[in-house]
Amino acid sequence: MADRERRERTESGVGTRVRGPEEAAERARERLAGLIGHTTEGVSAVCRAEEGWHVCVDVLEVPRIPDTTSLLATYEVEIDHHGELLRYRRVRRYRRGAADE
Repeated sequence: MADRERRERTESGVGTRVRGPEEAAERARERLAGLIGHTTEGVSAVCRAEEGWHVCVDVLEVPRIPDTTSLLATYEVEIDHHGELLRYRRVRRYRRGAADE
């Protein structure tokens, strides 16, 4: 890898090791939002894994008025130790304000 490319990757946060659950959550949110084009609402779980991190990200998929009828989804996102996206999948879709059963 050329020095310039290595420097750009490091300055953008890519290539540096994820330091903890807060950073893993933020990287997962950024990667997912960039890929699917929906607004992330928050993170409901973070877990260290052998390959990196598993993060559950809550996403606003269909905004509606009133807001309590908006559709949200939870995505499982896996990132490696450097914050690169390995895989993601939607695991749940629900209306805002709906109680878990």
